[in-house]
Amino acid sequence: MAKTPSPCIDVCKFKREGHCIGCSMTKTQKTMFKQLKKDKHRAAFVEMVVTQQKMLGQYKHWVPQYLRKCLKKKAKPVQAVRDAA
Repeated sequence: MAKTPSPCIDVCKFKREGHCIGCSMTKTQKTMFKQLKKDKHRAAFVEMVVTQQKMLGQYKHWVPQYLRKCLKKKAKPVQAVRDAA
């Protein structure tokens, strides 16, 4: 099974108080994700991003894009993403 992919959906515009309008991550969070090597840490990070999106609102577009990314990379999406779908 492939590693959990980054929550980034390649929009990368930080217009919501430092949060990306595509995935809700900050620049610091994007850097942190790249440093995660263990899949359980990557999965936990994606779950944190899903929670962050719920708190910030206006991220309904992210779930279908991220599911498409997981399918393309042959990775199983974390439960929080499947629940949000």
